[in-house]
Amino acid sequence: MQVRQDLVKASLEKFAKGVVQQAKSNLTRGKKNVTGTLYNSLQYEIEANPNSLALRWKMDELAPYWKFQDYGVQGKSSSSKAPSSPFKFGKSSGTMQGGLSRAIEKWVAARRFQFRDKKGRFLSYDSTAFLISRSIYNKGIKTTSFFTRPFQLKFEQLPQELATAYALELADFLRFTLQNTKE
Repeated sequence: MQVRQDLVKASLEKFAKGVVQQAKSNLTRGKKNVTGTLYNSLQYEIEANPNSLALRWKMDELAPYWKFQDYGVQGKSSSSKAPSSPFKFGKSSGTMQGGLSRAIEKWVAARRFQFRDKKGRFLSYDSTAFLISRSIYNKGIKTTSFFTRPFQLKFEQLPQELATAYALELADFLRFTLQNTKE
């Protein structure tokens, strides 16, 4: 039974590595890798117990905002950028108040990005961040599917061996359970 569990674990390992590699590529290609926090949070853990295997993605604890980047966020006045997103600005969906403004301030400072006023003078980072935050709040954040798309593609490609090994593991488990029930 251990041989099949090793096969299942190896298949899950290959699956998870592929998802992480493609998700990181999507972040880089989509220019969503400014500080590297989200990029570096793309990790997984396979937990092997005597009767089970569990695959856990670590982004939830390391960079919980990954869902906003992946699913997008509907704006207060428009949902065109993320029409099917479960998230919406101005809905008080349990997110930290003011998180968008602070994040945009850091983003503007990291990129050294400033708008100009009508006279051609640079606005402060705070003013630039305010204008960008207000626009994002009203219009939303575009869906990127940087993680969802690779996950779905790799899930469809999981080898038949995994299904076979899992089925054999299940058959052995059921046989074991039935034998113990009879005794």
